[in-house]
Amino acid sequence: MLLAIDIGNSNIVIGCIDGHSIRHLYRVETDASKTEDEYAAGIKQILGLDGVGTDIFDGAIISSVVPPLTGSMQAAVKKITGRDALVVGAGMKTGLNIRIDDPAQLGSDLVAAAVAVVAHYELPVIIFDMGTATTIGLVDKGANFMGGAIFPGVALSMNALTSGTAQLPKVPIEAPAKCVSTNTIDCMKSGAIFGTASMMDGMIDRIEAELGAKTRIVATGGLSARVVPYCKHEIIHDADLLLRGLAVLYEKNVRS
Repeated sequence: MLLAIDIGNSNIVIGCIDGHSIRHLYRVETDASKTEDEYAAGIKQILGLDGVGTDIFDGAIISSVVPPLTGSMQAAVKKITGRDALVVGAGMKTGLNIRIDDPAQLGSDLVAAAVAVVAHYELPVIIFDMGTATTIGLVDKGANFMGGAIFPGVALSMNALTSGTAQLPKVPIEAPAKCVSTNTIDCMKSGAIFGTASMMDGMIDRIEAELGAKTRIVATGGLSARVVPYCKHEIIHDADLLLRGLAVLYEKNVRS
């Protein structure tokens, strides 16, 4: 069994992976103030909810976009499993050709997502990862990571809107009945959901025009399920994309 951990800016996703199957999945809030002991205790406790013992893991892998937490999580994993966790980073075998100006700048989350689409989907693929930030990545037919775009995530944008204005309230991120709404709350919901969906559709059109080819589109991340149904393009929602990519990376770098 593989223990796979994806550390994001808002949430940490923990997966127990057996071969190609994710047997257990957990999501906890990212907290940079926690110590390695607190994370070790927390992970052990959450695994225990499903009766998962820490002695079943024969390996571990971590991707992280929060550098201050990476070392603490490595130490926590070592403490509860006795295993040294592999950390996604420079020098790792990925099977990708990274065609950006500085490959070292590519986030480990995008690496894992790109590796997953190469393994599981017909290329080329546009990837949307919708979390604190929404990131877009393009993997072409030759498994080249060509680059992408980054913009504020839906929740981050809405939080900025409410904190930066005097009269706009905090609202749930959900679709209203129609695009042209008639009250403040529904107008904000419309902007958040329909506005983001329209942006995604527009970026897909632009990327496909630059590439000169049609693509598959895959979306992942905590907020993707709320927006994807309102896009006009056909988009595959793959909630476990990053964890599946971590499993592939572990196979390429350890078990192979």
